[in-house]
Amino acid sequence: MDIFTDFFNKPSVAETFVDILLCAVPIWVAVMIGLLIGWSWRPRWTGLVYLGFRSKLRFLLTAPPGFGARRIWLAFTALSVFSVCRTLWSRLGSSSKKLSVSGSAPSSKPVGEEEEESFSRASDKITEKEQDVVVTEKDLEHLLYLLEAGNANLEWQSMMDKSTPNMSYQAWRHEPDTGPVVYRSRTVFEDATPDIVRDFFWDDEFRPKWDPMLAYFKTLEEDPKTGTTIVHWIKKFPFFCSDREYIIGRRIWESGKKYYAVTKGVPYQALPKRDKPRRVEVYFSSWIIKAVESRKGDGQLSACEVSLVHYEDMGIPKDVAKLGVRHGMWGAVKKLNSGLRAYQSARKPGTSLSRSAQIASITTKLNMDLVETSGAEEEERGRAVETARKQKDQFSVDWKWIVVGGVALACGLHSSAIGKALMVGAGQRLARR
Repeated sequence: MDIFTDFFNKPSVAETFVDILLCAVPIWVAVMIGLLIGWSWRPRWTGLVYLGFRSKLRFLLTAPPGFGARRIWLAFTALSVFSVCRTLWSRLGSSSKKLSVSGSAPSSKPVGEEEEESFSRASDKITEKEQDVVVTEKDLEHLLYLLEAGNANLEWQSMMDKSTPNMSYQAWRHEPDTGPVVYRSRTVFEDATPDIVRDFFWDDEFRPKWDPMLAYFKTLEEDPKTGTTIVHWIKKFPFFCSDREYIIGRRIWESGKKYYAVTKGVPYQALPKRDKPRRVEVYFSSWIIKAVESRKGDGQLSACEVSLVHYEDMGIPKDVAKLGVRHGMWGAVKKLNSGLRAYQSARKPGTSLSRSAQIASITTKLNMDLVETSGAEEEERGRAVETARKQKDQFSVDWKWIVVGGVALACGLHSSAIGKALMVGAGQRLARR
């Protein structure tokens, strides 16, 4: 029983069954609708054909269970589900073959605990004055840990690697033992400057033009000295899920032309929680913006790289959330890219900036005394690990499929009248020998 309990408690099992429901159920619903419409629009001569074949239909109804319509229905359903079993087995196999980005042993501690151990000195740096600040340097170090220093200790599963003529995108995810899934991405926008990209992400007035989920926004508080703001967001979710409410604290640090933008969920007593929309309290979405060399190969820093880390607890099952993120990720990225290009066109010389964009230019100067890992080195290491993993999976013998195929064949032959006849015939031949 413990083996079956551990098997069904694995996230990959639940995720695969959700895929089965999303893929198989609509297919069979469409089949039933098609049968209903086809039967209602059938020509009249089919009644004569039905009378002629009534005797044969009676034979089918009185035939052994293997010939019944119910068995045929179950057989087709089993075939549709069997095609998904390979994904389940591959995920179960890959879960035992997970490789960390540095090849080190997997970490069993939550992200928060690892961050506290690796950056225990952060609490010593925060002065008494900073304790009243919404977003502190400790939040910045948490960002640096997830994107740079912590990459060597966390397992990142590759999710996507796509590109367009003016943008490239890579995404990974990390599943800690406790807490929400952590997503990390690297986006390179061609012909874009860090200043424009910084203002673009901060500009709430322009965001509804490219982010259809943002239904409401309001700036609750702002600090003109540090540029820290507290904003109120309400996001629209699909019809089967209620809208979500966010109280977000935001702040930007600057080192040269490199920006460190931190946004996180913060408490706000002046705006109490309500039943609807549901408030998301665990929220962390931050990024590093810097100029990089264009892929044109001209040696110019005309492209902008955005390294993002994001996690939140929306109050829905983790496997359902992962499925939604996986299916909607590329569409959201394309909307993001088109929104940035529209923002570049709107930011012509002489145009007035929105209040959010003006606040984005107020940054905190940062003296980088933390050890940072080169982004190019991290990406090269990640690609090397992915290549090694693919080679290992390619040359490994998938013995599980042999077992599954044998069991399926035996069950299929045993459960139908045709199968019984074949088995009897095979037994007679063996007896004759």
